[in-house]
Amino acid sequence: MSPILVLVFIACYFSLLMIISRITSRKSKDHTYFDGDRQSHWFLVAFGMIGSGISAVSLVSIPGNVGNNHLYYFQFILGNIVGYLFIAFVLIPLFHKQQLVSIYTYLQTRFGNVTYKTGSLFFLVSQSFGAAFRLLLSVKILQTAFFDQLGIPYFITIIVVLVLIWLYTNKSGIKTIVWTDALQSFFLITVIVISIITIKNFLGFSFSGMVTAVAHHPYSKLFDWDPASGSNFFKQFISGVLITVALVGLDQSMMQKSLTVKNAKDARKNVLTFSFFIAFAQTLFLALGVLLYVFAEQKGISLEMKDGQFLNTDKLYPFLTQNYFGKIGAMAFFIGVVASTFATIDSCITALTTAFSYDFMDFANRPHEERKRIKNRVLLAVNIVIFTIVMAFWNSQGAIIFTIFKIAGYTYGPILGLYMTGLFTKILLKERGVPIACVAAALLTYGLNEYSISAWHYDIGFMNIAVNGLLTMIFLLALKKKQHG
Repeated sequence: MSPILVLVFIACYFSLLMIISRITSRKSKDHTYFDGDRQSHWFLVAFGMIGSGISAVSLVSIPGNVGNNHLYYFQFILGNIVGYLFIAFVLIPLFHKQQLVSIYTYLQTRFGNVTYKTGSLFFLVSQSFGAAFRLLLSVKILQTAFFDQLGIPYFITIIVVLVLIWLYTNKSGIKTIVWTDALQSFFLITVIVISIITIKNFLGFSFSGMVTAVAHHPYSKLFDWDPASGSNFFKQFISGVLITVALVGLDQSMMQKSLTVKNAKDARKNVLTFSFFIAFAQTLFLALGVLLYVFAEQKGISLEMKDGQFLNTDKLYPFLTQNYFGKIGAMAFFIGVVASTFATIDSCITALTTAFSYDFMDFANRPHEERKRIKNRVLLAVNIVIFTIVMAFWNSQGAIIFTIFKIAGYTYGPILGLYMTGLFTKILLKERGVPIACVAAALLTYGLNEYSISAWHYDIGFMNIAVNGLLTMIFLLALKKKQHG
């Protein structure tokens, strides 16, 4: 694809985002960046959350990993649906009732300041790495496919992406993102459909023939019942529930959008509608994954393997797009990467800025003249941290989506444990020990998983988050404060 065409598209796309930003920034107040004035329409939020929930990581990792893990990710999707029900009927009413901006304020109300800061800090660490890894993969795709041809160094690409996001979000933040993410979700869904149709046409399939080819392919196995496997049904399903609760319901970047909706009833409709959208989109990704491997097989394309496993599966979709799917397929893929990158990273940056500003800088109680300065300084610091992490992990390889979920098991597990203890017990805590309990639970979970693999060849897999959350709850119960009267 012509480098000039790429630059023209980026200019047009960014201009459109800036127009939306200008419109939504009118009459902005100090708090608009963080709560969107609580005037967002629930369906717009639900549709826009597709772009936040489906990053460039999902765009390439889910289809690419079909070659090694078949359609077992579908088991995880089923668990996600149950997790969204918990969010809609338990967490949404709670957060809206308390009129929260940072959702971690709940921990302060329930336990106290130390627990509140601990939960928020775990989120900040988790989200910083999660956002950085998503940006890392996006930039790698853009570099390999487009910007290397222009002689642009990757660190310049990273800086440009972060600056562009800052330009259209810095004034109205989440209020602007609700609208820009809806636009980017539309582009993303369109790209998935175009990619599937492109492969269908290149292989000469009818629609029914394509469905048959996918359904009968050896990779189209939905369920894994091997108890020792990391993709076992029960591990995937249960972890799907818990990871959804933790990475959506207890994640500031996802819940912040739902908290811009007017009331709890509409916010519940938003979450339930989004759960349908995201499950449908991820299922399409899996079907696309099978089609990518069908295409490679029929065209005699040799894919790198080792010990019976495909290597660098994240590169399959970009590689086929650039070399075999023609200009339309390449352009569609480029649009998908750009849309998913902006939609995911802008939400993450806004959430990190919100959590740190409210949880550590006491933004709500600051004088009017200080608020803008605090927000801008925190926003700059967040961008620097993300840039630093991306640079540090630039040479990493593998399916990044599984790296993100693995790290989430260790970092979101304590957050899950804190909230479950708060929601389902009435205990009070000796707060000084809470940070130690959370860190100890994460470290012990890591040790147990490593020992399980070496001693019994049993990978706990995504269930790390369940083990971590349970250990956190046990440690917190040991910190129970005696209540008198």
